[in-house]
Amino acid sequence: MSSTLIRNATILTINDSWEVVGGAVSVRNGRIDSIGPEPPEPHDRVIDAAGGFLLPGFVQTHIHLCQTLFRGYADDLKLMDWLRLRIWPMEAAHTPASLRAATHLACVELLRGGTTSILTMETVHDTDAVFEAAAETGIRATIGKCMMDALSPDAPVRLREDTRRSIDESLALHRRWDKTSNGRIRSAFAPRFAVSCSRELLEAVASLSGRELALVHTHAAEQRDEIEIVRKLSGKSNIEYLAEVGLAMPRLCAAHCVWVEEREQELLAANDVKVMHCPGSNLKLGSGIAAVPEMLARGVCVSLGADGAACNNHLDMFTEMRLAATLQAMRLQPGALTAKQVLWMATRNGARTLGLEHEIGSIQVGRRADLIVIDRDRPHLQPGPDPYSTIAYAARAEDVRLTMVDGEILVNDFAPMRLDPREIALTARREARALAGRL
Repeated sequence: MSSTLIRNATILTINDSWEVVGGAVSVRNGRIDSIGPEPPEPHDRVIDAAGGFLLPGFVQTHIHLCQTLFRGYADDLKLMDWLRLRIWPMEAAHTPASLRAATHLACVELLRGGTTSILTMETVHDTDAVFEAAAETGIRATIGKCMMDALSPDAPVRLREDTRRSIDESLALHRRWDKTSNGRIRSAFAPRFAVSCSRELLEAVASLSGRELALVHTHAAEQRDEIEIVRKLSGKSNIEYLAEVGLAMPRLCAAHCVWVEEREQELLAANDVKVMHCPGSNLKLGSGIAAVPEMLARGVCVSLGADGAACNNHLDMFTEMRLAATLQAMRLQPGALTAKQVLWMATRNGARTLGLEHEIGSIQVGRRADLIVIDRDRPHLQPGPDPYSTIAYAARAEDVRLTMVDGEILVNDFAPMRLDPREIALTARREARALAGRL
């Protein structure tokens, strides 16, 4: 039971009316209690925002925490080579200790950059370590064990799993971890993509998702080579195949969707499938530029994610917002995807993707207090006449002064409160060297 008053703030509510309010936000017992005038009641803690932007924390909907130790080990490769030559062998080499190190390293970067909620897909084994480590950081996380039962015989032995075992382990994790840590930690089912999953597994996941009301996190239509493999396996496009196995539903969270034709976009919209756009990763892997404005125009919920540090090299939502907007300016025309739209994708659409649209993603009384403060006094943010433009195009991760999740301050005056960045970096380097030695 605690209370915090954040005063002297420029409050970007990101509510339906896009209200900007000057004043204070009162937080009591993890939820927003009032907005605007300072309440007369005392608070346990008072923070002066010094006129900074106070807004809801960012929601990154496609992350791989386990890949954070792979940063710099898998550059300049095409997707399928990137997976087969680097990522799958390195995921197989993970231990519980290295997974904890990767999770801590990712979460300290995410929290310092204003990301308060994530949807993440891990490797096949030892996912309990990721749940434990994420819970320790204070971040809001929906985590899934990677499911792969149709790998080629030359794939790492440790990543090969039979269908029943994959399902049983995922279900056991769900029952152990879902809605723990006061609801901050949740579990999802995470079949990697159609190329590495049998039809039996995908159909079972669709059934489990309906029974457990759990999200399904997968990759879809990322690159043309992948789409051709799926077409040879199933005779259908990637999205059509997911629909055929029963996965076209509101709980399906499909990362990338770079190459989706009009009929597939209509299928996504009709079934309220959520799309996670990862422009930085799509550029680095040479995947292409997703048709985000067209999907949004059809009513598809499109959110944002950095993907993993192995294919992006950082986990910065500010960069993803800027890239998302400027790539569409090049692809179509300036203004095809505006600053306000990408900020909505980073907050409201992220919350909707996680099924938490009534809990996070906007500053409203009664919502969970997942909040960030951006320092407005940095030279590169001046003069800043439009706050949305300033945040989407000019702000940087290092401008985040405060990060709060569930009313707990996790970053204050730019410094993490639960985590020691220096110790985390030292551990990460040690575990990354050990992991590389196991390849």
